[in-house]
Amino acid sequence: MTTVDILYRYATAPTEAVAAALAGTRDVYGVRRISIDSAAKTLLVEYDATRLNAATVTRLIRLTGLEIAEELPLIAAPQQPAPAA
Repeated sequence: MTTVDILYRYATAPTEAVAAALAGTRDVYGVRRISIDSAAKTLLVEYDATRLNAATVTRLIRLTGLEIAEELPLIAAPQQPAPAA
């Protein structure tokens, strides 16, 4: 098993129906965990990459009705040093 995380930013807060659909997504073979951070408006999905791929996971999340604004990188890009004056 190869565990992979994918992080999404969503546009609007999930309704009760969307939250129930997201909970049901956990029943899909290969989806291991789903975490919502309402303060950051992000959704983290942990899945088994030997069973699913990123496109399939994105499609599953969109089918719940959650409006995905963007996929976020899990590792922040390194900051460039400030130019010496």
